[in-house]
Amino acid sequence: MLDNKSILITGGTGSLGKELTKTILKKWPNIRKLVIYSRDEQKQFQMAQEFPESKYPAIRYFIGDVRDLERLKRAFNGIDYVIHAAAMKHVHIAEYNPDECVKTNIGGAENVIKASLSSTVSKVVALSTDKACAPINLYGATKLTSDKLFIAANNIKGAQDIKFSVVRYGNVMGSNGSVIPFFMEKRKEGVLPITDPNMTRFNISLEGGVDMVLHALETAWGGELFVPKIPSYRILDVAQAIGPDCEHRISGIRPGEKIHEEMITSSDSFTTYDLGKYYVILPQVTTWNLNAYIEKFNAKLVPQGFNYTSGENTEWETVDSLRALIKEHLYPDFTV
Repeated sequence: MLDNKSILITGGTGSLGKELTKTILKKWPNIRKLVIYSRDEQKQFQMAQEFPESKYPAIRYFIGDVRDLERLKRAFNGIDYVIHAAAMKHVHIAEYNPDECVKTNIGGAENVIKASLSSTVSKVVALSTDKACAPINLYGATKLTSDKLFIAANNIKGAQDIKFSVVRYGNVMGSNGSVIPFFMEKRKEGVLPITDPNMTRFNISLEGGVDMVLHALETAWGGELFVPKIPSYRILDVAQAIGPDCEHRISGIRPGEKIHEEMITSSDSFTTYDLGKYYVILPQVTTWNLNAYIEKFNAKLVPQGFNYTSGENTEWETVDSLRALIKEHLYPDFTV
């Protein structure tokens, strides 16, 4: 799929960007060019130690901000596929710095679309979040707006051969700022802060997130919002898995947090289809033949009123399964 293609990842030095880089370089050694686009020179320097250009001649490190349209246009020159992973994602930081969050998550999305439409890019996959579904915080609201912008971009492409799609998933296990690394540090102190004992979250591995992005790149017709079928976990089970002897200290939820997350609302059910491994939320008006899509992917419309929430999921991680996942994906020497 990616042999002899040029691909660019915005926010490429983040957790998912690095995992995408590792996977792409391993699976497609004949990729023409892989551009890591981000604004943090220190993270680029560190990533270049792991993926040096001397060993991986296709890789390029490109300093730039998604807020800078002209810089994006320069970076997109000669690029075939774009994965948009750049974002301000910490809920409480976005609440305190709302204008900065809007500039990056909404303005940046607009710039990626504009730069793509003025270049040779043929496929764009934007990363979303469960917090964009029925958002109650600014981060989620900006990501919902971003989702809408990318999906609507298919309506303004004219005759240009380009497809925009979105992937939405829950907490990425072990990503920067997520709960498992936080608890791993806190257990050294013997106390694990619990925001709310009833809290649940969706859980996906970095590898699962990468698979979703690559699936969208390969199969999207333009305008889809892909949602994976993934398990949930209870925050108390995560605490028990990591620090069974630690004190659990209730700290209360932070501004903008939910007790349970949602990835598909009942209002989405009218255009949501079951694809087997994934759900897909389609636009109300598609730019292609809906019946042909349904036949191609054996898509089945979900029941009206269907919703997909972490608190009412049918698949759950257990304390034992969480420990196994932590050991397999994050901390090979992990013991309790």
